[in-house]
Amino acid sequence: MRPEPVPFTLQLPDHFPAPVYDMSQNPLTVQGIALGRRLFYDPRLSRDSTVSCGFCHQQFAAFAHFDHPLSHGIDNRTGFRSVPGLFNLIWQKDFMWDGGVNHLEVQPLTPITDPNEMGEDLGRLINRLNADAKYRSLFSEAFGEGEINSQKLFRALAQFMATMNSFNSKYDSVVRKIPGAQFTLEEANGYRVFQEKCASCHKEPLFTDGSYRNNGLPYNQYLHDAGRMRVTGSTGDYLKFRVPSLRNVLKSPPYMHDGRFYDIFHVFDHYSTGIEQTPTVDPLVSKGIPLSVSEKRELYFFLNTLTDQGFITSKSLSEILIDN
Repeated sequence: MRPEPVPFTLQLPDHFPAPVYDMSQNPLTVQGIALGRRLFYDPRLSRDSTVSCGFCHQQFAAFAHFDHPLSHGIDNRTGFRSVPGLFNLIWQKDFMWDGGVNHLEVQPLTPITDPNEMGEDLGRLINRLNADAKYRSLFSEAFGEGEINSQKLFRALAQFMATMNSFNSKYDSVVRKIPGAQFTLEEANGYRVFQEKCASCHKEPLFTDGSYRNNGLPYNQYLHDAGRMRVTGSTGDYLKFRVPSLRNVLKSPPYMHDGRFYDIFHVFDHYSTGIEQTPTVDPLVSKGIPLSVSEKRELYFFLNTLTDQGFITSKSLSEILIDN
């Protein structure tokens, strides 16, 4: 008889709200997390076994795709949006740039089956996993005996993603009042600029309010992306996209839903002088957010305090070699 899976307890920060993801319905275990990590880095989840989840979600880039404006899939195909960073997902109630997925355990279905990403048929993938003796053993260790099915697949991936949490940046140390942790003068000034001009949408401590907004970007005529309107069908959601977290932002260029800005200072310039007026542009940015040269510099230094080196170098999240 196989031993029972070993329960795993997440260590969560006191200055964060309660998670949204209900882990009581998918209790974390050492075996489940390890299986999810293996699946995350296994290119055999794609149709031609060349692209894993980790191919686009690179740890050193906070699990975004560094230097790629658009997602990059099998057969050298590209999608029409940038790859969002993956962290603090248990605090999200919906996913993707347009909120088209409303559960963490369903989220992997989109990239696995999207023809421009991993391009695999779910039924074929499940059959492949069931035909693999190593996976049959690992799934049994994590979820008990029985055939591998899509629920077990997605729950294993969700367990691993539930451990991808970022809350140990310098900012966090200052907020927790850890002895010796304090902002430099420029960081403190940048924090003031952030609180005055950015915090309404990028709310602390997650640095996003989870909303969808039109931030005044000109329509991309090559991608024809209407944003959240694609999901809701409402013209009121035209050109609205998820407000991304600013945690680890300096590690995850390029920026915006279509990766149009490679430099964070180009983002500052957009909000300062580049807002395009459309019927759905958000009132908070419709008149622009003026930023002086010194404010941009100070804001940069503050955003740098949101980099979580422990997260982007964590050995428990790092890529593993799948040799069988």
